[in-house]
Amino acid sequence: MTELNAEDSKIITLARSSRARTGAAEGAAVRDETGRTYAATSVDLPSLRLSALQVAVAMAVSSGAEDLEAAALVSAGTPTDADVAAVRELGAKAPILVAAPDGTLTTTL
Repeated sequence: MTELNAEDSKIITLARSSRARTGAAEGAAVRDETGRTYAATSVDLPSLRLSALQVAVAMAVSSGAEDLEAAALVSAGTPTDADVAAVRELGAKAPILVAAPDGTLTTTL
């Protein structure tokens, strides 16, 4: 994989930190068009289920973001179609950085 710039490394670190703090299976972070970042983990309640990427995108939208520059997912798995759709709806050209739990970039969508 290619070397990440500092801002992309930052959102992977934020996603890893969120995941570690809560013991969640996945952590995510997004960066909006102004450089603000939003980090999240998945929500799994009886009445509400959202992936970490969906929560991070929702946080950005609810804070007034109009575009995403990048998104990161730290997980042992891969993003679902719904995860990709949530990111693309707000940031059509935003790369989705997928990293292993140790922070190693595995793929970019």
